[in-house]
Amino acid sequence: MKRFFILLIIITFGFTFANVSCNKKKESIKQISSANLDVTKVYNSAIPLDSVAIVSFYNSYPELKKYQEETFTLYGKHNFNQVWFDKKGLVEFGYSLYSKYLDIEREGLKVVFPYEKNLEGIFHEEIENTLDQQSTELMITNLYFFYADKVYNGLDSKVTTEIGWLLPRKQISYVNLLDSVMTHSKSSGEDIKIQIGQYYKLRAILEKYQKIEKGGGWKIIDLEPNFKSYKPGDSAVAIGQIRERLYITGDIQSNSKSNVYDPELVAGVSRYQLRNGFKSDNLILPKHINEMNRPISDRLKQILVNMERCRWMSPEIPNSYEYILVNIPSYNLTFIRDGKVALKSPVVVGKTMNKTVIFSGKMSYIVFSPYWYVPTSIINKEVKPGMAKNKNYLAQHNMEWNNGNVRQKPGIKNSLGLVKFIFPNSNSIYLHDTPSKSLFGNETRAYSHGCVRVGKPRDLAINILKEDKNWTPKKIDAAMNAGKESSYVLKNKIPVYIGYFTAWVNDNGEINFYDDVYDRDDRLAKLIFNEK
Repeated sequence: MKRFFILLIIITFGFTFANVSCNKKKESIKQISSANLDVTKVYNSAIPLDSVAIVSFYNSYPELKKYQEETFTLYGKHNFNQVWFDKKGLVEFGYSLYSKYLDIEREGLKVVFPYEKNLEGIFHEEIENTLDQQSTELMITNLYFFYADKVYNGLDSKVTTEIGWLLPRKQISYVNLLDSVMTHSKSSGEDIKIQIGQYYKLRAILEKYQKIEKGGGWKIIDLEPNFKSYKPGDSAVAIGQIRERLYITGDIQSNSKSNVYDPELVAGVSRYQLRNGFKSDNLILPKHINEMNRPISDRLKQILVNMERCRWMSPEIPNSYEYILVNIPSYNLTFIRDGKVALKSPVVVGKTMNKTVIFSGKMSYIVFSPYWYVPTSIINKEVKPGMAKNKNYLAQHNMEWNNGNVRQKPGIKNSLGLVKFIFPNSNSIYLHDTPSKSLFGNETRAYSHGCVRVGKPRDLAINILKEDKNWTPKKIDAAMNAGKESSYVLKNKIPVYIGYFTAWVNDNGEINFYDDVYDRDDRLAKLIFNEK
């Protein structure tokens, strides 16, 4: 029988293995979970599995029937030989799988395998296993598919489409994933990334916040009557409470218990403000304290729903040479090139009645000094009523009729500003400049009709065209200010992802919480946790 190294399994699943032999079932699961093995031998079993037993199994355990097709595919690839048992008994990978299942809350999930009692008989020596050997094999296989489905896939793609998530879902074959673990002779030396990196960062924060919750969470900060603000140098009981609150979440490194708003606390408040979508200044306002007073249960739920969103994302996204990410709740755009942040820019997104769509596309061209072709809905709701009140409405707004429609001429007052970035899509969404620069200074920036207004459009154009010899910053400036529309097709199309994450961990490991501008979190939480 061919021997295989367990290192690939560790890399693939992050599983922890115990220093026990396959037939040492009587050792506790806790011991199995906590010990580490550098190398464990996994055998390609020659123990046959009757295909008729598979059909019979699903007749007996109908709640697992959704995995029947994958089960047949798995065993077909293994010539209908068992994968969890060899001549020595249950392989250690089976114990590790069960340990991971018992610890599934670490993945932000509260789910129960439909036939959990049967698992106890398989993995605990003191409990009788009432299953025959082939049913035992199949029960473990279905535990694997159950675990992979819940942890790596999450909600069904039909459900996510219904709730407006139009970013492409990652595609992964759990049969091939398990098969690769069992058939490769050794690791290639590279991690097999099942989830996008943000998922693992959120998981680490989840563990931190769960510990805070077990420690009692944080206390409510008392707001004084008629309270307006605290400034550096002020003294109040509430300032001491704020200090304790920020110490718990790591915004300050020590708690002097002082009630004075001193420089150490000023720095901590600034850090907290930036992590929670506020502008950083020296003032503590009622809105800051109200945010601090949100119970830790709310934060835990926020982390969990964003871990779920990460399950839907392809881990291949960061492998692109360049791409653009827009996160709606943070009102921020990030342009990545060659694995590094080339540009960050504030953005304005669609208001509640004109939500920016969550989807992806490929930026293919840039339009300089663009016309703005006014959508019919805006013509009916804004332009025509304006014309009825003011006969000079079109001229005052630099607009003109064009083949029965209305368009706004190029120029600094154009609603699209001096440049727009096009990634063709059925939603008519694109990135563009805007003459309304003052809006980028607001903490809340949901004002548009659905498109994404970019706070640094010139910088974005320069970075996009940086490796194109046809363009220089001077030439870009000239095109943006020409007063005449022109387009340029990009040599390389750039993926653009417009997502929705209300909790995001930065490269420094700091959790950032953002306002749920479109009220999506609670709806998703209800789907995940079957809340009413």
